[in-house]
Amino acid sequence: MFALRARFLLWQWEGGTRRALCGGCGEERGAEAAAARFWWWCVGRRWTSASAKGEMESTLKGIRGGGAPCVLDMDDAATVGGGVGDTYGEDRATEEQFVTPWTVSVASGYNLLRDPRYNKGLAFTERERETHYLRGLLPPAIVSQELQERKIMNNIRQYQLPLQRYMAMMDLQEGNERLFYKLLIDNVEELLPIVYTPTVGEACQKYGSIFSRPQGLYISLKEKGKILEVLKNWPERSIQVIVVTDGERILGLGDLGCQGMGIPVGKLALYTALGGVRPSACLPITLDVGTNNEELLNDEFYIGLRQRRATGQEYADFLHEFMSAVKQNYGEKVLIQFEDFANHNAFELLARYGTTHLVFNDDIQGTASVVLAGLVAAQKLVGGTLADHTYLFLGAGEAGTGIAELIALEISRQTKAPIEECRKKIWLVDSKGLIVGSRKESLQHFKKPWAHEHEPVGNLLDAVNAIKPTVLIGTSGKGQTFTQDVVEAISSYNERPIILALSNPTSQSECTAEQAYTWSKGRAVFATGSPFDPVEYNGKIHVPGQANNAYIFPGFGLGVVMSGAIRVHDDMLLASSEALAQQVTEENFQKGLIYPPFSNIRKISAHIAANVAAKAYELGLASRRPRPKDLVKYAESCMYSPIYRNYR
Repeated sequence: MFALRARFLLWQWEGGTRRALCGGCGEERGAEAAAARFWWWCVGRRWTSASAKGEMESTLKGIRGGGAPCVLDMDDAATVGGGVGDTYGEDRATEEQFVTPWTVSVASGYNLLRDPRYNKGLAFTERERETHYLRGLLPPAIVSQELQERKIMNNIRQYQLPLQRYMAMMDLQEGNERLFYKLLIDNVEELLPIVYTPTVGEACQKYGSIFSRPQGLYISLKEKGKILEVLKNWPERSIQVIVVTDGERILGLGDLGCQGMGIPVGKLALYTALGGVRPSACLPITLDVGTNNEELLNDEFYIGLRQRRATGQEYADFLHEFMSAVKQNYGEKVLIQFEDFANHNAFELLARYGTTHLVFNDDIQGTASVVLAGLVAAQKLVGGTLADHTYLFLGAGEAGTGIAELIALEISRQTKAPIEECRKKIWLVDSKGLIVGSRKESLQHFKKPWAHEHEPVGNLLDAVNAIKPTVLIGTSGKGQTFTQDVVEAISSYNERPIILALSNPTSQSECTAEQAYTWSKGRAVFATGSPFDPVEYNGKIHVPGQANNAYIFPGFGLGVVMSGAIRVHDDMLLASSEALAQQVTEENFQKGLIYPPFSNIRKISAHIAANVAAKAYELGLASRRPRPKDLVKYAESCMYSPIYRNYR
């Protein structure tokens, strides 16, 4: 006979019989509880004896009985695309499997209730409360996840201010991860403006004041030379998607420095809720290189470095160390999404690392994809093709030029014309007026392809009258710039003008839905970046579409992950736009919509992911083999499920 003491339990082998005894009183304990404690002993002490591991595995198999499936036993066919195993039972395909709630040790008792990944609150069953030492730590009532959801939604709706609702949702995410995502998935149209734009903008502005618990990684200039060590401090190793910002251009709000963390956190919540990427595989990161915002530098509650922004070689070296460390720590197939970098850095980073890393810029590429999808769908309402239109942009930054380039690429693909010729259909207005050939020498490099031959034009209204566009797109970040004169002018040249006021948040939109429909006499095909309510004009209800990047990036990310893509190609962006445009139904068109409703977003994301993955396989960029036969079904099976799991 021999015995091993595991915390407060004694494992005893005697004559081939295994018994679990309490180390304090000597009473026999249940096999499940004993297995849990024995696992703590093995893992917590890093005891790596092969015999011990084999004993533990056979014990767990004996407990769950016969051939019952186990997350820990899954083969490659049951893992998510990209080759990362479903350790925590997060995919839809593993909903019915029992899981073990373990971190370093098996989570139990008070610690289990404090672990957001496994906490179920009052939804723990009688058996789970007994097995995991929860007796007395919870009230006796047992409720369903659906009842919990109704209660939380009722509470959230009581708050008068959007920021209060945002804070309530963030508290829920920190306390009960699955309930947070179930709320967001089931109430996406109501909660999307809370966890993301426009409310996330206000949250970032006040992030220092409302900050309570750290989310994600903060990597500052203090960590220069040690970034790899910082990445290793993050508890998860199987990271599939990183959203990173330096906080210099948060939405239309400017430099918010370290407080821009709200954007990566919000984006990754949508990657999970809308695209089904596992929360355990997501990592939000803020690179704190200082801020030039004097108000923040003088704010006693500011949480970042109190210094001016690093620039030039210092900035470039810091970013290069970060990109190299990410690749070294997480491998070739981690998707790095650049978010809300200033124009001068955004284009340079995308150009520099696009061929060496799996990178994506949502402000440039994601915005372009969702706008292109809307324009493709709009042809059903106005007739013709993309090549038949003349496009005028207000705003020539990363969003404006990114959209313009993707439109030109799609026109080139459709017409087989050189892309240089296709660009001539697209005109941009910046702060100095229409971008024309005579200004070329003074332009930033990303504006030069759009400098066409034309006499100088100083403002948007004159540009509309000179160019006579059929499509007007706003990416200026400045509110109320589509004035009544501008809207009436474009409406005078077109029976159905297409007007897209894309700047976020709502306060920065180039015009409101009511203004667009009223000034165009109800004829505009209209969409915005932030949500607006339906508008009644002349007895007809007009429903504005929302050209929200959330249509694209979650599904795009899932497609990249599930195919194991190693690089992002422009054709993958075109594939995502095509998939989104195909989801707009005849019923949507009858309401004047050029985007499908967000209530179907998971279905939409699955189709986008399938299209993106198919293009990655076609281009030879996908590393996951063999290719799944039905990519849509495979995408759906890989999606994170927020349904509570049953614990052994």
